Amino acid sequence: MKNQTDIFVRPAQREDMPRLHAILLDTFESTWRPNITQSAAHAFLQDKRPEVYVRERGLLFWVAEVAGEIAGFVDWVDDFVHALHVHSAYARQGIGQQLMDHAEAQIARAGFASARLETDTFNHSSRAFYAARGYHEAGRYPDEEWHSGLTTILLIKPLS
Repeated sequence: MKNQTDIFVRPAQREDMPRLHAILLDTFESTWRPNITQSAAHAFLQDKRPEVYVRERGLLFWVAEVAGEIAGFVDWVDDFVHALHVHSAYARQGIGQQLMDHAEAQIARAGFASARLETDTFNHSSRAFYAARGYHEAGRYPDEEWHSGLTTILLIKPLS
């Protein structure tokens, strides 16, 4: 899909893998590292979680391309959006909107009545982004990924 802002959403390709890894590292540095313990950050990097995630699921991602550069991606399974990442150089340019528009349309097309995802309480920009898209809080629980005392929020949006 291409629109007036020249954002092209397409399936990820093998040659996108290094850029997808770089996007994950960029969002880790800007979003999570300031909010997790030093030991959690060290484990994340030592375990090479971005590389593993991209290797395992990267070809299932949908990417947003701007002027030939991968600016962000979205990953979902069934009705659950596992990841939406936009490189900080492309923040607030409508990339996340387009990726979520695509994911939500595909989730609805697959017959699901709603889309679900998680974010953390500290991530105010993410929470505002999803609230503006019609997501509402459906639960809170301890974050089990970062082991840093964070709280995860489950968000749900009815799809029509």
